[in-house]
Amino acid sequence: MALFSRRPPRRVRAMLARDEHVLAWAPAGSSTDPSAGPWVVATTLGLWLPGRTDRLGWHQIHRAAWDAPRLTVTPSTSVGEGDGYEVMADDVPVRVELPDPGDIPIKIRERVTRSVVYTRHYALAGGGVRVVGRRVPGANGLRWHVRYDDGTDGEDAEIRSATAELVAAASSA
Repeated sequence: MALFSRRPPRRVRAMLARDEHVLAWAPAGSSTDPSAGPWVVATTLGLWLPGRTDRLGWHQIHRAAWDAPRLTVTPSTSVGEGDGYEVMADDVPVRVELPDPGDIPIKIRERVTRSVVYTRHYALAGGGVRVVGRRVPGANGLRWHVRYDDGTDGEDAEIRSATAELVAAASSA
């Protein structure tokens, strides 16, 4: 049984966008007063994590792992752009202790998985690339991301051209 109310504290609700709704929340760390914060809050638009001033959209989460009582979230960050896509890399992982996680791990898994519409790895001359089409909460269409394999030169003109062709073919499929 949860040690706190299902309704999030007023301070949590105050940071949400008008059309954003809480799916699950949990106090982070070892605070004896869950209303005091910090919190992990899963919403219809993304994930709020302690130590960050912004919400991570579900499409911005590259990886999330639950190893009770620790949640580790690895955000993606844009490191470049191509024709119709962003080149992504891992940002610094965020690790949070959740002694009473409630539905947080389940909601994260559901929402991150739901955001991925297309994913495929392609071999390229000199390496490889993963092309990913993701839904963005509150937006129509897909956002296209690519991740180059280690050692693949994403600045090489031939690799950029091949990547643009792969993304165009995936987005028209």
